[in-house]
Amino acid sequence: MLNRLGLALVFSTSLAVAPAIAGPVTFSGSGANPAGIQATVDAFRTALGTLNPNVAGSFGSGRREINWDGVPDALSAPNLMPANFFNVNSPRGVVFSTPGTGFQVSANAVNPTSTPIEFGNLNANYPSQFTTFSPQRLFTALGSTITDVNFFVPGSTTASFTSGFGAVFADVDLSNVTSIQFFDTLGLSLGTFFAPVANNGLSFLGVQFNAGEQIGRVRITSGNTPVGPNDSAGVDVVVMDDFIYAEPSAVPEPVTSLLVGVGLLAITFAGRSKGVIRQY
Repeated sequence: MLNRLGLALVFSTSLAVAPAIAGPVTFSGSGANPAGIQATVDAFRTALGTLNPNVAGSFGSGRREINWDGVPDALSAPNLMPANFFNVNSPRGVVFSTPGTGFQVSANAVNPTSTPIEFGNLNANYPSQFTTFSPQRLFTALGSTITDVNFFVPGSTTASFTSGFGAVFADVDLSNVTSIQFFDTLGLSLGTFFAPVANNGLSFLGVQFNAGEQIGRVRITSGNTPVGPNDSAGVDVVVMDDFIYAEPSAVPEPVTSLLVGVGLLAITFAGRSKGVIRQY
């Protein structure tokens, strides 16, 4: 009897902590300049809530944003930006990873090394190709089109989750290529969503999950070719601007709760069993 009750509790608790059926709300738009996507970006911001300050700890609600302008010259092009900059230097609860060789933020118009803006250090044509949403800096992975974004309670190593994430992309030329894939805290995919086309313009893609899903990681695919070569037929080089996401919150520990529940059930059942025996 106890085994059956224990299994029932395990099953019911597992159902309680399993991800809910996906309920994504997509915000998508494109345009030749910032004005062309501003309304879509603002709608996504409103859906996520109030902008929180860049400090450690979780506010539990609202949103965080990254516009890259807080990265100093010493960590911008031609230098690499540390993958954990926005969890350590400026706590916003994200750490990046890539199969490539690292990350770079483009230079400002005035910088100590006279590095060209908008990744002109990587290709002289890029400043005429890429448009910024929030001047001046842009962001890219190097040696890969993949950027993984992992979420933490800002300023800590505690894994966290978010309920929505969006990004601005510069110069999306091909449809169904540039995308954001969402994963829950167990690593299961919640779906892949594609950014709209905006040749030499700006695209925005944001997705909010409203059925209790917990996003533990997102994978961004920006174009089909890492930065370096010119755009040409079939070659789509895409970089990124603002990231906007719901406030990261600590991931609950369902296993601990499950063990406690089973233990309490066992104690209760044992006590009741002894009482029945004394009646005879």
